[in-house]
Amino acid sequence: MSVNVKIPTPLRSLTAGRGEVAVEAATVEEALRKLDAEFGGLAERIFDENGEVRRFINVFVNEDNIKDRDHLATAIRTGDTISILPSIAGG
Repeated sequence: MSVNVKIPTPLRSLTAGRGEVAVEAATVEEALRKLDAEFGGLAERIFDENGEVRRFINVFVNEDNIKDRDHLATAIRTGDTISILPSIAGG
């Protein structure tokens, strides 16, 4: 299943400046791992030492945060969009 992954600006240096990348995958984790295989260095910025999404990173499938679904096991379908969003803190 082909899905588009939206890359946030801080990670675009790892994807040759690309803001969106298409990957073939059945789950969010598979999509992110394939993305890392193609563009090394993404996994260490997205995943923590336990293999989970870092707490300051939000991942959405279309409009749904994967934390509200099946986390990394969230199923994806052709045409879905995965968005990687780093949290922004202010004061």
